[in-house]
Amino acid sequence: MKYVIVDIETTGGNPTQGGITEIAALLYENGMEVDRFHSLINPERFIPGFITGLTGIDQEMVRDSPTFSEIAEELFDFLKGNVFVAHNVNFDYSFIREAFKKSGFQYDAPKLCTVRLSRKAFPGFHSYSLGRICEQLHIKISNRHRAFGDAEATAILFGLIEKKSPETILSSLKRNSGESFLPPNISKEKFLKIPEGTGIYYFHDKNGKVIYVGKALNIRERFKGHFSGNSKEKLNLKSEIHDISWQLTGSEFLAYLIELLEIKNLWPKYNKALKYKSSNWALYQYEDGAGFIRLQVAKNSRPQQAVFEFDSHSEAWKFLLDKVEEFDLCPKLAGIQKTPNQCYDYKINKCKGACCGKESSEVYNKKINQFIDSIESNYKSILIREKGIHPNEHSALYFEKGVFSGYGFFDENMEAQQAEYIIGALQKVKHQPETRYILRSFVTKVNPSQIQVF
Repeated sequence: MKYVIVDIETTGGNPTQGGITEIAALLYENGMEVDRFHSLINPERFIPGFITGLTGIDQEMVRDSPTFSEIAEELFDFLKGNVFVAHNVNFDYSFIREAFKKSGFQYDAPKLCTVRLSRKAFPGFHSYSLGRICEQLHIKISNRHRAFGDAEATAILFGLIEKKSPETILSSLKRNSGESFLPPNISKEKFLKIPEGTGIYYFHDKNGKVIYVGKALNIRERFKGHFSGNSKEKLNLKSEIHDISWQLTGSEFLAYLIELLEIKNLWPKYNKALKYKSSNWALYQYEDGAGFIRLQVAKNSRPQQAVFEFDSHSEAWKFLLDKVEEFDLCPKLAGIQKTPNQCYDYKINKCKGACCGKESSEVYNKKINQFIDSIESNYKSILIREKGIHPNEHSALYFEKGVFSGYGFFDENMEAQQAEYIIGALQKVKHQPETRYILRSFVTKVNPSQIQVF
């Protein structure tokens, strides 16, 4: 087995925003170094003063150095097929994987962390930072906080760990390889095909039926999290899953929306949180035999389009009471009063008599339509531009009266396209009132320039 011991220097601590300034990689086979890779790298961004103070690398040193994309292919060939080893491995690995991704390479490798391995092989030390552990084990670091010097020291440390506790390395490799947590019917090859992007995913049973739908910023990492515990439900799910499929969205906002729609559509057995239908209420309209438009508050489960939707019966009832008074409507025709004859308000001159033939349907319906128009003017439709799946595209999320209505993906010139064209090209979705809650949660996080109101 080959190990590649890696160390990098960077402009900061965030792999999506920082840049690599230096990289060193030492290739080991059977305990012997067989090859090495080392280069300063132009990060194509400013190097902060405190970083220069720590590493000695400044803007002038990397001015004529290659960019990461220029050495990406050579480095990729050097690293691929080998176990990635580093001190605090997730830092180095995430930076390199992100840089590869921006250069068009998909890098995945088994990895080992010499911090974790040192804790098991040499327990009892007060600190396991590279400097402190090397001091305690009498490992000389020739050039501290430079990639090559730190990589050499890490290689010596790894050799001591391998000599003292080889079983620790083997067990860590098995644990990190993705084999120990995998469900019995999901192969490692299938697991490695799972994307690391944002979207929704489906677990299928042996017959292909969807038994769980989830959302994630990183689908592969979320998949691992499903099987990290030993609860009865996790063990049952682990034994039942035979396949996984996914749909990338790019946008977390869109992932939340599609997850809800899919759960409502498929009713998977392991989705408990959203499995049961909500008890939302709605206001409906219909025309009676005499030509009057009537109103009714009812459960939001009818196939017809609601005038408006509410979280509770009391909210709907209060709204209707206020509007009956505001628009001078008949309480009986609005479904508030149940009486075989004229409404009680007519007797005290608060109703114009639509309930007993004293007000014509034409005049009354005009007031009803004014009421409905007022609702539509206060609750407009909105089009939101969100992150797309690919770098040069955006997603479009469309809401009517606060409820998710459709979505689609467009190139980066979407803002130059007519809103009518975008809305017409969207994939329509089933009306689900609960999407209003997701809109409320996310709309405050969206840049106002990405929202268009109609």
